[in-house]
Amino acid sequence: MKTPNQIFALCLLLANALGTSAAQGLTETTQSPFAVMHDVPMGQVHWTTGFWGNRFDTFHHHSVPGMWQTWQDSDLSHGLRNFEIAAGDCTGEHAGPPFHDGDMYKWLESVASLYAVTHDPQLDSIMDRFIDLVVRAQRADGYIHTPVIINERNQGIDTHAHVPSQQIIGTKVGDANDKGAFANRLNFETYNLGHLMMAGIVHKRATGKTTLYNCAIKATDFLVHFYETASAELARCAICPSHYMGVVEMWRESHNPRYLQLAQQLIAIRGQVKEGTDDNQDRVPFEQQYNAMGHAVRSTYLYAGVADIVAEAGPQNTDGHDWMGNLQSIWQDIVTRKMYITGGCGALYDGTSPDGTNYQPDSIQKVHQSFGRPYQLPNSTAHNETCANIGNLLFNWRMLAVTGDGKYADIAETCMLNSILSGISLDGTKYFYTNPLRLSRDLPYTLRWPKERKEYISCFCCPPNTLRTLCEAQNYAYTVSDKTLTCQFYGSSEVTANVPGVGEVTLRQETDYPWDGHVRLTVVKVPRKARRTAWTLAFRLPAWSGLQGEKGYRSTTQIWREGDTLSIDLPMRTRLMEANPLVEEARNQVAVQRGPVVYCLEECDLPQGVRLDDVSLPANASFRPVEIEIAGCRLIALETEVQVPDSSASWQGVLYREVSTARRTIPVRLIPYFAWGNRGKCDMSVWVNKN
Repeated sequence: MKTPNQIFALCLLLANALGTSAAQGLTETTQSPFAVMHDVPMGQVHWTTGFWGNRFDTFHHHSVPGMWQTWQDSDLSHGLRNFEIAAGDCTGEHAGPPFHDGDMYKWLESVASLYAVTHDPQLDSIMDRFIDLVVRAQRADGYIHTPVIINERNQGIDTHAHVPSQQIIGTKVGDANDKGAFANRLNFETYNLGHLMMAGIVHKRATGKTTLYNCAIKATDFLVHFYETASAELARCAICPSHYMGVVEMWRESHNPRYLQLAQQLIAIRGQVKEGTDDNQDRVPFEQQYNAMGHAVRSTYLYAGVADIVAEAGPQNTDGHDWMGNLQSIWQDIVTRKMYITGGCGALYDGTSPDGTNYQPDSIQKVHQSFGRPYQLPNSTAHNETCANIGNLLFNWRMLAVTGDGKYADIAETCMLNSILSGISLDGTKYFYTNPLRLSRDLPYTLRWPKERKEYISCFCCPPNTLRTLCEAQNYAYTVSDKTLTCQFYGSSEVTANVPGVGEVTLRQETDYPWDGHVRLTVVKVPRKARRTAWTLAFRLPAWSGLQGEKGYRSTTQIWREGDTLSIDLPMRTRLMEANPLVEEARNQVAVQRGPVVYCLEECDLPQGVRLDDVSLPANASFRPVEIEIAGCRLIALETEVQVPDSSASWQGVLYREVSTARRTIPVRLIPYFAWGNRGKCDMSVWVNKN
């Protein structure tokens, strides 16, 4: 039997033989035994014009530079200053939440993703400056977490000395509130390390540089050693498991077998935790989880991480348990009982353990930002943290990779165009933490998070996560599989992809999607050796289109020549949507959806004196698409007519009253949900009374 080091050496030889130094995708599954669809390498898809082209330019010229300015203002955010202190450039104390390191890694990933397309030297310079701080802040043994590093520096500990990690793990370095590495499970250390791994990999794939990647290697090696020597109780520190995805991607990049072993071990360790919490999904082993439960961000990251492991090691764990059965059951629970029409999830600010669990708990626990009970989907108090919506995207994209079923891409697109895009203002400078489906100034209570987008939020996890996801949107546009190139997300773009069995082909996509359903592909370049080989171009057929195809796709196989075109017309009709009657908060109401875009009604689009709650939408309403512009962004709004009471009496001090039957008709305009809140503060609702 070969040792891990011997296996590692063989993997490196195989990797070199297969040419893994070539460009790689955001998630690199081309050598994953159980993946059937694969990303196109980073930098080989770029938006040309249209909706996503406009958004990409905004992220490039406004969002990323704006967030860099935020990081540099230590009076506003201490994220960058923490690294400067940890690197020894200045003195001071750590400030801000313990996950601030991860926030900066996510931001850097967004910069690297932009650089992969633009090769903007200013972006490269910004990344080099921050990476230099990370390199100098990292401990000699690979551990990095600025709260601990800063405390060690302030206690006179030489962080660059080679100190055995077992002598530091869990030890105090200051007073009773200052813990050492992994002593406090709420410190988000592994969460931060997971985002360091992904940032290092994306930076390497975008720039070819290995400075940050080498930091990630050292950190992953530290984590491997930690889990090999730590007790199950100490190992339960993985409070938000971004590192599951990170460790698997490190395996894909390095082919170090210890990383894949660690990824599998991480799930097993969760099952060994005693007195776990629903807030961290470790109260019961993953193998006993068949419904979406607990904290929505932590759970969707867990599900995405397990799906990554499935792509590498197969649908069953080492004991023969069917992990894919868990994932498919959880997915079904989310999309049929616990997900908003926008793709948002994590309905409740605070829930309790019976909400969303599939077992009988011996006690009730409080869960933050949680999945609720089936069909518990409030609108005004919807939490829908943007990070949870991103987790939903990541989960679905990985399920697509291992199944090839378009239903997962449908959900990913729903999230991207609605509940994720809503997390950033149209000018690209302000952000939401939560994404409610209704806003009313009459609510007699104050919710925990702002009702308006802010440049900086005290809990800053969502803004850089939103930014990195949207800066990577082009990486979700196409996938490749055996002799097949598939359009997954539509938008005017150009792609150069190495199609297995065909070679490197270049295509151009022309469309006004998501405002128009006509999509045209033109073959720009085909390798000479493939000009006598039949291969396949495929379009995803979204469920809302009503078009039928195998696993949600329409495929055309032929010998493609340069200049050949292929088109599809997705019927971009406007539909009135209703919720399952068990969703009490949406009963007898309708939502408006046109193609993949969910719409909402803002009170600023109503005549003066008309309240949003007075509006009712006829079941036979007709809609007229009209082009408008908000904050420099071209949008398609929908004009229609609604009914309101002939006279609107105030509800002030009134709980019940007799229904008024006198109605009149007025014109209104609905806008895409992702665009709400960009014209000042006013009431908003996705769900409107049904007439």
